[in-house]
Amino acid sequence: MSVVEQVLEQVKKRNPGEAEFHQAVEEVLRSLEPAIEKHPEFVEAGIIDRLVEPERVIMFRVPWVDDSGKPQVNRGFRVQFNSAIGPYKGGLRFHPSVYLGIIKFLGFEQIFKNSLTGLPIGGGKGGSDFDPKGKSDAEIMRFCQSFMTELYRHIGQDLDVPAGDIGVGAREIGYMFGQFKRVKNQYEAGVLTGKGLTYGGSLVRKEATGYGLIYFVREMLAAHNTSFEGKSVVISGAGNVAIYACEKVTQYGAKVIAMCDSSGYIVDENGINLDTIKQIKEVERKRIKEYVNHHPEAKYFEGQQGIWGVKCDIALPSATQNDINLETAKKLVDNGVLAVGEGANMPCTNEALEYFLENGVLVGPAKAANAGGVATSALEMSQNSMRLSWTFEEVDAKLDQIMVNIFAAAQKAAKEYGMEGNYVAGANIAGFLKVAEAMKAHGIV
Repeated sequence: MSVVEQVLEQVKKRNPGEAEFHQAVEEVLRSLEPAIEKHPEFVEAGIIDRLVEPERVIMFRVPWVDDSGKPQVNRGFRVQFNSAIGPYKGGLRFHPSVYLGIIKFLGFEQIFKNSLTGLPIGGGKGGSDFDPKGKSDAEIMRFCQSFMTELYRHIGQDLDVPAGDIGVGAREIGYMFGQFKRVKNQYEAGVLTGKGLTYGGSLVRKEATGYGLIYFVREMLAAHNTSFEGKSVVISGAGNVAIYACEKVTQYGAKVIAMCDSSGYIVDENGINLDTIKQIKEVERKRIKEYVNHHPEAKYFEGQQGIWGVKCDIALPSATQNDINLETAKKLVDNGVLAVGEGANMPCTNEALEYFLENGVLVGPAKAANAGGVATSALEMSQNSMRLSWTFEEVDAKLDQIMVNIFAAAQKAAKEYGMEGNYVAGANIAGFLKVAEAMKAHGIV
Protein backbone atom coordinates (compact mmCIF):
# COMPACT_ATOMS: atom_id res chain seq x y z
CA MET A 1 0.00 0.00 0.00
CA SER A 2 1.37 3.44 -0.96
CA VAL A 3 2.05 6.19 1.58
CA VAL A 4 -0.95 8.14 0.27
CA GLU A 5 -3.29 5.15 0.60
CA GLN A 6 -2.06 4.51 4.15
CA VAL A 7 -2.62 8.11 5.19
CA LEU A 8 -6.07 8.26 3.56
CA GLU A 9 -7.10 5.07 5.36
CA GLN A 10 -5.90 6.53 8.66
CA VAL A 11 -7.70 9.84 8.05
CA LYS A 12 -11.03 8.08 7.43
CA LYS A 13 -10.55 5.87 10.48
CA ARG A 14 -9.62 8.74 12.81
CA ASN A 15 -12.23 11.18 11.50
CA PRO A 16 -15.44 9.17 10.97
CA GLY A 17 -18.39 10.88 9.34
CA GLU A 18 -16.41 13.90 8.13
CA ALA A 19 -17.06 13.47 4.40
CA GLU A 20 -15.91 16.93 3.32
CA PHE A 21 -12.61 16.57 5.19
CA HIS A 22 -12.02 13.13 3.63
CA GLN A 23 -12.74 14.61 0.18
CA ALA A 24 -10.34 17.53 0.64
CA VAL A 25 -7.52 15.32 1.92
CA GLU A 26 -7.99 12.78 -0.88
CA GLU A 27 -8.01 15.44 -3.60
CA VAL A 28 -4.76 16.97 -2.32
CA LEU A 29 -2.83 13.80 -1.45
CA ARG A 30 -3.55 12.00 -4.71
CA SER A 31 -2.20 14.94 -6.70
CA LEU A 32 0.87 15.09 -4.45
CA GLU A 33 2.01 11.53 -5.26
CA PRO A 34 4.68 12.63 -7.81
CA ALA A 35 6.11 15.12 -5.29
CA ILE A 36 6.07 12.56 -2.48
CA GLU A 37 7.93 10.07 -4.70
CA LYS A 38 10.53 12.70 -5.58
CA HIS A 39 11.03 13.74 -1.93
CA PRO A 40 11.29 10.61 0.23
CA GLU A 41 12.78 12.79 2.98
CA PHE A 42 9.28 14.19 3.62
CA VAL A 43 7.94 10.69 4.23
CA GLU A 44 10.85 9.88 6.54
CA ALA A 45 10.13 13.05 8.53
CA GLY A 46 6.45 12.09 8.87
CA ILE A 47 5.37 15.24 7.03
CA ILE A 48 2.34 13.64 5.34
CA ASP A 49 1.05 12.06 8.57
CA ARG A 50 1.44 15.35 10.44
CA LEU A 51 0.04 17.48 7.63
CA VAL A 52 -3.43 15.87 7.85
CA GLU A 53 -3.65 16.23 11.64
CA PRO A 54 -4.64 19.67 12.99
CA GLU A 55 -2.26 21.20 15.52
CA ARG A 56 -5.24 22.18 17.67
CA VAL A 57 -9.03 21.79 17.56
CA ILE A 58 -11.18 24.07 19.71
CA MET A 59 -14.92 23.47 20.21
CA PHE A 60 -17.16 25.45 22.54
CA ARG A 61 -20.77 26.28 23.25
CA VAL A 62 -22.14 29.71 22.36
CA PRO A 63 -25.13 30.68 24.53
CA TRP A 64 -27.11 33.78 23.55
CA VAL A 65 -30.59 35.25 24.06
CA ASP A 66 -32.97 35.92 21.15
CA ASP A 67 -35.27 38.94 20.86
CA SER A 68 -38.12 37.09 22.57
CA GLY A 69 -35.92 36.52 25.63
CA LYS A 70 -35.42 32.81 24.95
CA PRO A 71 -31.93 31.33 25.51
CA GLN A 72 -30.33 29.72 22.44
CA VAL A 73 -27.21 27.56 22.19
CA ASN A 74 -24.96 27.06 19.18
CA ARG A 75 -21.60 25.36 18.69
CA GLY A 76 -18.43 27.29 18.01
CA PHE A 77 -15.30 25.92 16.32
CA ARG A 78 -11.73 26.96 15.60
CA VAL A 79 -9.33 24.54 13.93
CA GLN A 80 -5.71 25.72 14.05
CA PHE A 81 -4.36 23.41 11.37
CA ASN A 82 -0.80 24.35 10.52
CA SER A 83 1.53 27.14 11.65
CA ALA A 84 4.71 26.08 9.81
CA ILE A 85 5.00 29.29 7.78
CA GLY A 86 3.14 31.78 9.96
CA PRO A 87 0.28 32.40 12.39
CA TYR A 88 -2.96 30.55 11.67
CA LYS A 89 -5.10 32.50 9.19
CA GLY A 90 -8.57 31.69 7.89
CA GLY A 91 -12.16 32.78 7.98
CA LEU A 92 -15.13 32.21 10.27
CA ARG A 93 -18.25 30.66 8.71
CA PHE A 94 -21.70 31.09 10.30
CA HIS A 95 -24.09 28.66 8.61
CA PRO A 96 -26.41 25.85 9.79
CA SER A 97 -24.37 23.29 7.80
CA VAL A 98 -21.25 23.95 9.88
CA TYR A 99 -19.86 21.04 11.88
CA LEU A 100 -16.33 19.89 12.65
CA GLY A 101 -15.83 18.12 9.29
CA ILE A 102 -16.60 21.31 7.32
CA ILE A 103 -14.23 23.39 9.42
CA LYS A 104 -11.46 20.80 9.10
CA PHE A 105 -11.83 20.62 5.31
CA LEU A 106 -11.68 24.42 5.09
CA GLY A 107 -8.70 24.63 7.45
CA PHE A 108 -6.81 21.94 5.51
CA GLU A 109 -7.42 23.75 2.20
CA GLN A 110 -6.29 26.99 3.83
CA ILE A 111 -2.80 25.58 4.51
CA PHE A 112 -2.01 25.34 0.80
CA LYS A 113 -3.94 28.44 -0.23
CA ASN A 114 -2.05 30.57 2.26
CA SER A 115 1.24 29.01 1.25
CA LEU A 116 0.58 29.89 -2.40
CA THR A 117 0.12 33.60 -1.60
CA GLY A 118 3.83 33.82 -0.76
CA LEU A 119 2.89 35.58 2.49
CA PRO A 120 3.83 34.31 5.98
CA ILE A 121 0.48 32.85 7.08
CA GLY A 122 -0.47 29.36 8.25
CA GLY A 123 -3.78 27.53 7.84
CA GLY A 124 -6.80 27.70 10.12
CA LYS A 125 -10.58 28.03 9.98
CA GLY A 126 -13.52 28.46 12.33
CA GLY A 127 -17.20 29.19 12.64
CA SER A 128 -20.52 28.13 14.07
CA ASP A 129 -23.77 26.42 13.12
CA PHE A 130 -25.52 29.75 13.87
CA ASP A 131 -27.64 31.06 10.98
CA PRO A 132 -27.58 34.87 10.59
CA LYS A 133 -30.46 34.77 8.06
CA GLY A 134 -33.65 36.15 9.51
CA LYS A 135 -31.94 37.37 12.69
CA SER A 136 -32.14 40.97 13.89
CA ASP A 137 -28.99 43.08 14.23
CA ALA A 138 -29.41 42.87 18.01
CA GLU A 139 -29.52 39.06 17.92
CA ILE A 140 -26.46 38.90 15.68
CA MET A 141 -24.61 41.29 17.99
CA ARG A 142 -25.42 39.18 21.07
CA PHE A 143 -24.36 36.00 19.30
CA CYS A 144 -21.08 37.52 18.05
CA GLN A 145 -20.28 38.86 21.50
CA SER A 146 -20.88 35.47 23.10
CA PHE A 147 -18.85 33.73 20.36
CA MET A 148 -15.89 36.08 20.87
CA THR A 149 -16.08 35.83 24.67
CA GLU A 150 -14.75 32.28 24.24
CA LEU A 151 -12.73 32.65 21.04
CA TYR A 152 -10.66 35.64 22.23
CA ARG A 153 -8.44 33.46 24.43
CA HIS A 154 -7.33 31.40 21.41
CA ILE A 155 -6.50 34.16 18.88
CA GLY A 156 -4.07 37.04 18.47
CA GLN A 157 -2.28 38.96 15.73
CA ASP A 158 0.81 36.73 16.08
CA LEU A 159 -1.12 33.57 16.93
CA ASP A 160 -4.34 33.18 14.92
CA VAL A 161 -6.07 35.81 12.78
CA PRO A 162 -9.70 35.02 11.78
CA ALA A 163 -11.59 36.80 9.00
CA GLY A 164 -15.01 36.51 7.36
CA ASP A 165 -16.50 33.70 5.28
CA ILE A 166 -20.09 32.65 4.50
CA GLY A 167 -22.43 34.41 6.95
CA VAL A 168 -19.68 36.62 8.35
CA GLY A 169 -19.35 40.06 6.77
CA ALA A 170 -18.38 43.52 7.94
CA ARG A 171 -21.26 43.67 10.45
CA GLU A 172 -20.26 40.43 12.21
CA ILE A 173 -16.53 41.27 12.14
CA GLY A 174 -17.34 44.65 13.72
CA TYR A 175 -19.31 43.11 16.59
CA MET A 176 -16.60 40.50 17.21
CA PHE A 177 -13.79 43.06 17.10
CA GLY A 178 -15.64 45.29 19.56
CA GLN A 179 -16.04 42.39 22.00
CA PHE A 180 -12.40 41.31 21.58
CA LYS A 181 -11.25 44.85 22.38
CA ARG A 182 -13.56 44.95 25.39
CA VAL A 183 -12.48 41.66 26.99
CA LYS A 184 -8.76 42.04 26.17
CA ASN A 185 -8.67 45.71 27.19
CA GLN A 186 -6.32 46.52 24.33
CA TYR A 187 -6.51 47.67 20.72
CA GLU A 188 -4.97 44.79 18.76
CA ALA A 189 -5.98 45.82 15.24
CA GLY A 190 -4.32 42.84 13.51
CA VAL A 191 -6.34 40.16 15.35
CA LEU A 192 -9.21 40.16 12.81
CA THR A 193 -9.27 41.05 9.13
CA GLY A 194 -12.16 42.24 7.01
CA LYS A 195 -12.61 45.14 9.44
CA GLY A 196 -14.35 48.39 8.57
CA LEU A 197 -12.22 51.12 7.01
CA THR A 198 -12.67 53.38 10.03
CA TYR A 199 -10.93 50.95 12.40
CA GLY A 200 -8.05 49.31 10.58
CA GLY A 201 -9.66 47.63 7.59
CA SER A 202 -8.12 47.56 4.13
CA LEU A 203 -9.43 48.88 0.87
CA VAL A 204 -10.12 46.11 -1.70
CA ARG A 205 -10.78 43.51 1.04
CA LYS A 206 -14.47 43.28 0.09
CA GLU A 207 -13.64 42.90 -3.59
CA ALA A 208 -10.50 40.80 -3.14
CA THR A 209 -11.69 37.20 -3.55
CA GLY A 210 -13.81 37.99 -6.61
CA TYR A 211 -11.17 40.22 -8.21
CA GLY A 212 -8.43 37.69 -7.42
CA LEU A 213 -10.45 34.89 -9.03
CA ILE A 214 -10.66 36.87 -12.27
CA TYR A 215 -6.97 37.82 -12.18
CA PHE A 216 -6.05 34.12 -11.85
CA VAL A 217 -8.41 32.96 -14.60
CA ARG A 218 -7.17 35.83 -16.82
CA GLU A 219 -3.62 34.44 -16.49
CA MET A 220 -4.83 30.89 -17.14
CA LEU A 221 -6.70 31.93 -20.29
CA ALA A 222 -3.73 34.00 -21.51
CA ALA A 223 -1.45 30.96 -21.12
CA HIS A 224 -3.75 29.19 -23.59
CA ASN A 225 -3.93 32.11 -26.02
CA THR A 226 -7.38 33.40 -25.18
CA SER A 227 -9.07 35.98 -22.93
CA PHE A 228 -12.38 37.04 -21.34
CA GLU A 229 -13.24 39.33 -24.24
CA GLY A 230 -16.62 38.39 -25.72
CA LYS A 231 -17.05 35.30 -23.52
CA SER A 232 -20.31 34.33 -21.78
CA VAL A 233 -19.96 33.64 -18.04
CA VAL A 234 -22.12 31.89 -15.45
CA ILE A 235 -21.42 32.63 -11.77
CA SER A 236 -23.04 30.71 -8.92
CA GLY A 237 -23.60 32.64 -5.73
CA ALA A 238 -24.58 36.24 -5.04
CA GLY A 239 -22.29 37.10 -2.13
CA ASN A 240 -19.02 39.04 -2.09
CA VAL A 241 -17.10 36.59 -4.28
CA ALA A 242 -19.77 36.34 -6.98
CA ILE A 243 -20.60 40.06 -7.00
CA TYR A 244 -17.02 41.26 -7.40
CA ALA A 245 -16.06 38.49 -9.80
CA CYS A 246 -19.00 39.71 -11.89
CA GLU A 247 -17.77 43.31 -11.63
CA LYS A 248 -14.19 42.54 -12.67
CA VAL A 249 -14.99 40.02 -15.43
CA THR A 250 -17.38 42.54 -16.99
CA GLN A 251 -14.56 45.10 -17.03
CA TYR A 252 -12.54 42.58 -19.04
CA GLY A 253 -15.22 42.42 -21.74
CA ALA A 254 -17.11 39.27 -20.78
CA LYS A 255 -20.89 39.05 -20.29
CA VAL A 256 -22.27 37.45 -17.11
CA ILE A 257 -25.59 35.85 -18.05
CA ALA A 258 -26.58 33.95 -14.87
CA MET A 259 -26.19 34.20 -11.09
CA CYS A 260 -27.93 32.47 -8.19
CA ASP A 261 -28.48 32.22 -4.47
CA SER A 262 -29.54 29.22 -2.42
CA SER A 263 -33.18 29.50 -3.50
CA GLY A 264 -32.84 29.80 -7.28
CA TYR A 265 -31.09 31.41 -10.25
CA ILE A 266 -31.62 34.22 -12.73
CA VAL A 267 -30.74 34.27 -16.42
CA ASP A 268 -30.34 37.60 -18.21
CA GLU A 269 -29.09 37.16 -21.77
CA ASN A 270 -28.51 40.93 -21.99
CA GLY A 271 -25.95 40.63 -19.20
CA ILE A 272 -26.56 40.78 -15.45
CA ASN A 273 -27.10 44.31 -14.14
CA LEU A 274 -24.68 44.39 -11.22
CA ASP A 275 -26.10 47.56 -9.67
CA THR A 276 -29.42 45.75 -9.22
CA ILE A 277 -27.70 42.69 -7.69
CA LYS A 278 -25.77 44.90 -5.25
CA GLN A 279 -28.96 46.71 -4.22
CA ILE A 280 -30.83 43.44 -3.63
CA LYS A 281 -28.00 41.59 -1.87
CA GLU A 282 -25.83 44.18 -0.16
CA VAL A 283 -28.44 46.79 0.77
CA GLU A 284 -31.83 45.08 1.01
CA ARG A 285 -30.48 41.60 1.91
CA LYS A 286 -33.25 39.97 -0.14
CA ARG A 287 -33.46 36.91 -2.42
CA ILE A 288 -32.15 37.03 -5.98
CA LYS A 289 -35.62 36.43 -7.47
CA GLU A 290 -36.28 40.15 -6.82
CA TYR A 291 -34.06 40.82 -9.86
CA VAL A 292 -36.86 40.06 -12.34
CA ASN A 293 -39.02 42.78 -10.76
CA HIS A 294 -36.42 45.30 -11.95
CA HIS A 295 -35.58 43.53 -15.23
CA PRO A 296 -38.70 41.82 -16.66
CA GLU A 297 -36.71 40.46 -19.63
CA ALA A 298 -34.73 38.24 -17.23
CA LYS A 299 -35.97 34.83 -16.07
CA TYR A 300 -35.96 33.31 -12.60
CA PHE A 301 -35.86 29.57 -11.93
CA GLU A 302 -36.38 27.81 -8.60
CA GLY A 303 -33.50 25.66 -7.36
CA GLN A 304 -29.81 26.45 -7.53
CA GLN A 305 -28.46 23.44 -9.45
CA GLY A 306 -30.13 24.26 -12.76
CA ILE A 307 -27.73 27.16 -13.29
CA TRP A 308 -25.10 24.74 -14.63
CA GLY A 309 -27.40 23.85 -17.52
CA VAL A 310 -27.07 27.41 -18.84
CA LYS A 311 -24.72 27.39 -21.84
CA CYS A 312 -21.56 29.40 -21.21
CA ASP A 313 -17.87 29.71 -22.11
CA ILE A 314 -16.64 30.16 -18.55
CA ALA A 315 -18.13 28.83 -15.29
CA LEU A 316 -17.24 30.44 -11.96
CA PRO A 317 -18.72 28.41 -9.06
CA SER A 318 -18.60 30.93 -6.22
CA ALA A 319 -21.27 29.76 -3.79
CA THR A 320 -20.30 26.80 -1.58
CA GLN A 321 -18.66 23.36 -1.56
CA ASN A 322 -19.71 20.58 -3.97
CA ASP A 323 -21.75 22.95 -6.11
CA ILE A 324 -20.73 21.11 -9.30
CA ASN A 325 -20.96 17.31 -9.30
CA LEU A 326 -20.20 14.83 -12.08
CA GLU A 327 -23.68 15.18 -13.61
CA THR A 328 -23.53 18.98 -13.83
CA ALA A 329 -19.89 18.83 -15.00
CA LYS A 330 -21.06 16.70 -17.94
CA LYS A 331 -23.72 19.31 -18.79
CA LEU A 332 -21.10 22.06 -18.79
CA VAL A 333 -18.75 20.06 -21.02
CA ASP A 334 -21.59 19.15 -23.40
CA ASN A 335 -22.41 22.86 -23.65
CA GLY A 336 -18.81 23.68 -24.62
CA VAL A 337 -17.40 25.26 -21.45
CA LEU A 338 -13.75 26.32 -21.93
CA ALA A 339 -12.72 27.08 -18.36
CA VAL A 340 -13.87 26.70 -14.76
CA GLY A 341 -12.59 29.04 -12.04
CA GLU A 342 -13.35 27.95 -8.48
CA GLY A 343 -14.40 31.03 -6.53
CA ALA A 344 -15.78 29.08 -3.57
CA ASN A 345 -13.91 26.53 -1.44
CA MET A 346 -14.00 23.06 -3.08
CA PRO A 347 -17.06 23.86 -5.26
CA CYS A 348 -16.39 20.91 -7.56
CA THR A 349 -16.49 17.31 -6.41
CA ASN A 350 -13.36 15.25 -7.10
CA GLU A 351 -15.23 13.37 -9.84
CA ALA A 352 -16.23 16.66 -11.50
CA LEU A 353 -12.64 17.91 -11.42
CA GLU A 354 -11.38 14.70 -13.02
CA TYR A 355 -14.04 14.92 -15.73
CA PHE A 356 -13.14 18.52 -16.57
CA LEU A 357 -9.43 17.69 -16.82
CA GLU A 358 -10.06 14.57 -18.91
CA ASN A 359 -12.11 16.67 -21.34
CA GLY A 360 -9.57 19.45 -21.76
CA VAL A 361 -11.38 22.06 -19.67
CA LEU A 362 -9.05 24.56 -17.98
CA VAL A 363 -9.55 24.49 -14.20
CA GLY A 364 -8.47 27.21 -11.78
CA PRO A 365 -8.56 25.34 -8.44
CA ALA A 366 -9.99 27.05 -5.37
CA LYS A 367 -6.85 27.02 -3.27
CA ALA A 368 -5.16 29.07 -6.01
CA ALA A 369 -7.99 30.92 -7.74
CA ASN A 370 -9.80 32.15 -4.62
CA ALA A 371 -6.67 33.00 -2.61
CA GLY A 372 -7.17 36.71 -3.26
CA GLY A 373 -9.30 37.14 -0.15
CA VAL A 374 -6.78 35.76 2.30
CA ALA A 375 -3.93 37.46 0.43
CA THR A 376 -5.60 40.84 0.96
CA SER A 377 -6.32 39.90 4.57
CA ALA A 378 -2.56 39.42 4.98
CA LEU A 379 -2.04 42.84 3.35
CA GLU A 380 -4.51 44.23 5.91
CA MET A 381 -2.38 42.67 8.67
CA SER A 382 0.71 44.36 7.19
CA GLN A 383 -1.00 47.74 7.18
CA ASN A 384 -2.13 47.23 10.80
CA SER A 385 1.41 46.33 11.88
CA MET A 386 2.85 49.40 10.14
CA ARG A 387 0.04 51.70 11.35
CA LEU A 388 -0.69 52.94 7.83
CA SER A 389 -3.22 52.60 5.06
CA TRP A 390 -2.57 51.97 1.35
CA THR A 391 -4.76 53.37 -1.42
CA PHE A 392 -7.23 51.20 -3.35
CA GLU A 393 -4.91 51.24 -6.36
CA GLU A 394 -1.90 50.16 -4.29
CA VAL A 395 -3.70 47.22 -2.69
CA ASP A 396 -5.31 46.17 -5.97
CA ALA A 397 -1.92 46.20 -7.71
CA LYS A 398 -0.40 44.05 -4.94
CA LEU A 399 -3.37 41.64 -5.19
CA ASP A 400 -3.03 41.41 -8.97
CA GLN A 401 0.70 40.62 -8.67
CA ILE A 402 0.07 37.97 -5.99
CA MET A 403 -2.47 36.21 -8.25
CA VAL A 404 -0.03 36.39 -11.20
CA ASN A 405 2.62 34.80 -8.96
CA ILE A 406 0.21 32.08 -7.77
CA PHE A 407 -0.64 31.13 -11.35
CA ALA A 408 3.05 31.07 -12.28
CA ALA A 409 3.83 28.79 -9.31
CA ALA A 410 1.00 26.38 -10.20
CA GLN A 411 2.00 26.39 -13.87
CA LYS A 412 5.68 25.74 -13.05
CA ALA A 413 4.95 22.90 -10.60
CA ALA A 414 2.53 21.21 -13.03
CA LYS A 415 5.15 21.29 -15.78
CA GLU A 416 7.99 20.16 -13.50
CA TYR A 417 6.05 17.12 -12.31
CA GLY A 418 4.86 16.03 -15.74
CA MET A 419 1.28 17.39 -15.60
CA GLU A 420 1.48 20.48 -17.78
CA GLY A 421 -1.83 22.34 -17.91
CA ASN A 422 -3.15 20.62 -14.77
CA TYR A 423 -3.32 23.60 -12.44
CA VAL A 424 -5.18 21.60 -9.79
CA ALA A 425 -2.15 19.37 -9.22
CA GLY A 426 0.26 22.25 -9.82
CA ALA A 427 -1.32 24.40 -7.10
CA ASN A 428 -1.39 21.52 -4.62
CA ILE A 429 2.27 20.66 -5.22
CA ALA A 430 3.50 24.27 -5.14
CA GLY A 431 1.63 24.97 -1.89
CA PHE A 432 2.74 21.70 -0.33
CA LEU A 433 6.47 22.00 -1.04
CA LYS A 434 6.83 25.29 0.84
CA VAL A 435 4.95 24.01 3.90
CA ALA A 436 6.77 20.66 3.85
CA GLU A 437 10.20 22.32 3.77
CA ALA A 438 9.24 24.52 6.73
CA MET A 439 7.85 21.55 8.72
CA LYS A 440 11.02 19.55 8.03
CA ALA A 441 13.19 22.47 9.21
CA HIS A 442 11.23 22.73 12.48
CA GLY A 443 11.75 19.09 13.44
CA ILE A 444 9.12 16.70 14.76
CA VAL A 445 6.66 19.16 16.30
